[in-house]
Formats: sequence, structure tokens, C-alpha cells
Amino acid sequence: MTPHLRAGAITAVATLVVDQASKFWLLYGFDLAQRGVVKVTPFFDLVLAWNVGISFGWFQSENQLAQIALMAIKAIAVIVLGIWMARSSTLLATLALGLIIGGAVGNGIDRFLYGAVVDFALFHIEIAGKTFNWYVFNLADVAIVAGVAGLLYDSFLGVPAAKAP
Repeated sequence: MTPHLRAGAITAVATLVVDQASKFWLLYGFDLAQRGVVKVTPFFDLVLAWNVGISFGWFQSENQLAQIALMAIKAIAVIVLGIWMARSSTLLATLALGLIIGGAVGNGIDRFLYGAVVDFALFHIEIAGKTFNWYVFNLADVAIVAGVAGLLYDSFLGVPAAKAP
């Protein structure tokens, strides 16, 4: 295993562990479901949301067949991303792919265990008496977005990375 690939694998595992630990603690230690909305700052709340869809709540379905299809798509995506990570020639791209893989696996574990992804972070702002909310998300989502940003940076400004399979 190359040093880059080892770093990417460690990033994926660390992302997965932090994501699952945060969700486990919020569900069973902090008991977010019983607490309801927890105001952390004037613009950030902890709130439990079960996402039965994909990113940003698209394709919402509680149908078991739809959930199995989403898990299968996610498994294929993780395999493809893993192959890409193994072929990557830059550290940034490898780490970014590790973030995406760890986040995808974390959300996949949620879907397998609970039938939905555990989301809990909500940013909002009030302007002229009207509240605007961002999507409720979790740390896996943050890792995926950061990983995509890293890949974009590496693609446009870094050393050319290996092409996706």
C-alpha cells in the first residue's frame, strides 16, 4: 500500500468513526430525540431529522425497496471511489476521496441500521422577521462536501490527478 493510499484509508476510517460516534452520542447519550430542538447559538441548532432520501432530502421514500436501491448505489459508488483513490497520484485527491468514502459509508450505515440517515445540524438566519433554514445535515455530509471541494481544487489548481474509473 502506497503512503498516499494509506493516508486516504486512514482518512476514510477516521471520518467514519467520528461520524458514527457523533450520531451515537446524539441519539443515545445526549438523547436528542427527547430534547427536541437544542439552541446552541443564535444561528445554529441541534435537531434530529431522519433523511430517507439522498442529499438535501431529494428522492424521499420510506419504501424498503427504495432504501435497498439507495444502499446498493452507495455501495457501488464507494467501490468506484476506492478504485479512484487507489489510482490517485496526489495526496490531496487521495485524502479528499477518503473523506467522501468515509462519509458515504457512515451515511450508508445509518440507512442500514435505521432505514434513514441521521441528520442533526441546522444553520438558520432571521431576516426581517422571517427565518431561513439551511438543510439539516451531519458530519458525514460535511466530509463529503469537503472531499468534493478538495477534488475540485486538485483538479483545477493542483497537479493533475488520476482519472476516475
